[in-house]
Amino acid sequence: MKHLLLLTALAITFSSCGQMSTAQPSKTSSDEKITSMDSLEVATFGAGCFWCVEAIFQDIKGVKKVASGYSGGNIKNPSYKEVCQGTTGHAEVIQVTFDPNQVSFAKLVEVFFATHDPTTLNRQGADVGTQYRSAIFYHSEAQRTTAELAKAAADASGDWGSPIVTEVSPFDVFYAAEDYHQDYYNLNGTQPYCQIVISPKMDKFKKKFADLLKEK
Repeated sequence: MKHLLLLTALAITFSSCGQMSTAQPSKTSSDEKITSMDSLEVATFGAGCFWCVEAIFQDIKGVKKVASGYSGGNIKNPSYKEVCQGTTGHAEVIQVTFDPNQVSFAKLVEVFFATHDPTTLNRQGADVGTQYRSAIFYHSEAQRTTAELAKAAADASGDWGSPIVTEVSPFDVFYAAEDYHQDYYNLNGTQPYCQIVISPKMDKFKKKFADLLKEK
């Protein structure tokens, strides 16, 4: 079970994983835009544990919704327990619904690269496995171009010291994770994992991207 290498105190939290409900697929297709609220768009990112990534993107102005789930795998309706075993091919991802008039996809990609390590293959910190891979699942050719240019720029910058291994792949399907994964940091901010892992990431994000933060 994930994070046990880092915090054995979380064992109780995960012990009921096998009893969680099966994830449900999103109806968003690879080239579909959500238009129920003006002209919103969708982005899908994998950057390690989705609890961490969700918390960051929820605080960006122009972001209307963030959902944690699974993409890039080879079975339908995977459960968290199955994804944790690393055999389904899925990555833990977030799906971001955003207003491009307030925040661009390019800016979201900038945040994505700046808030995780895109050089560690199938790993983020103590989380190891293909489910924790760095990935951008693009919903359009415009997103693909933006993602590939950003990846190339990050590689050329030399800031990381190692090659960028981020996967850039076409979006296929998004399966929403079980309910207890959604809005995790906001609902469980006092938990050890949140305090030790997520809070420091949030502090760095807020300092670097202060101009992107939603007004509280």
